Amino acid sequence: MPLQDKPVDQNLGRYRIGAVAKLAGLPVATLRVWERRYSVVTPPKTDGGHRLYSDQDVLKVTLLKSLTQQGHAISTLANIDISSLQSLLNESRQAMQVHSARQVLPAVISLVVVGYNLASRLETQKFTLTFGHASLKVVQVFTDLQDALSSAEMPAVDDASTMLVLHQASVLSNHADDILRLQQRLQVSKGLLVYRYASEQVTQTLKDAGFLLRREPVSDSDLSDIMQSVLFVDPSRQMSELSAKTIPARRYSDRVLQRVAAIPSQVLCECPRHVAELISQLSSFEKYSSECLNSSQNDAKLHAYLSAVSGTARALFEEALQRVAMQEGIDLTENGK
Repeated sequence: MPLQDKPVDQNLGRYRIGAVAKLAGLPVATLRVWERRYSVVTPPKTDGGHRLYSDQDVLKVTLLKSLTQQGHAISTLANIDISSLQSLLNESRQAMQVHSARQVLPAVISLVVVGYNLASRLETQKFTLTFGHASLKVVQVFTDLQDALSSAEMPAVDDASTMLVLHQASVLSNHADDILRLQQRLQVSKGLLVYRYASEQVTQTLKDAGFLLRREPVSDSDLSDIMQSVLFVDPSRQMSELSAKTIPARRYSDRVLQRVAAIPSQVLCECPRHVAELISQLSSFEKYSSECLNSSQNDAKLHAYLSAVSGTARALFEEALQRVAMQEGIDLTENGK
């Protein structure tokens, strides 16, 4: 019988000041000043006189760092609880996004987070900047799965713009059941689980329920890409809009390209043949990436990017072929010779 994970007390100190400063992106000297002057956190000391900070302390310091970067004074923030700090940060981000977008409202991405460590990462300014003009909003943070399931009320969220994000070191069958129960209570279809150990059966169960799973370690950039690939736009709609607005439709058919490529090299230089072959290859890869986009939900963002790049390159080479054809007197019409 597998061993059950022992619940981690999120209030238990386990970080030295250097680790807290690194996680929050804050100089150690600044954190010391904040503690001494404003008592932003009050970690207990070990017998050896070292302060040990908890996960909640890390999250609070991270929130304070982000808010002070936006112009808030630490003296006015020091005694505010974590929930109120998160609300203030959400409001500040939305206000800044609206201003920067010149009255064009950005998308608001709502996150329900399980695990203080993960919440601390998501609340850093460095992480939120990876979302461009979208405004990240952490609507609720739970200590762990049991804390979430025992909560009397769930936050009201919009499924289209909300994601359940969890951190669970070891994922056993009972944890998978709890995750699915929480997903049902929240009524959200999009979920991401960052884990360390899990059986294939458990991971498949969660994948079948619509969860994306990533094994630790996961960099901030990878975490951001994963979340955006699910949250931003329906991949098929995104690709059709991108194609319609940005990438011109194909100018030359395969028949025309094959005819140009077959022009005898002794008559002209090799450029028409090479350009025609490049266009054919790019067109094939553009189509291949588009098909992968529709069949691979997990890598939708990557394949949308690849399809866009290959389509853009194809259009540029088509323009180049047009210039070559004008210079060399090549007929590029469908029924040309």
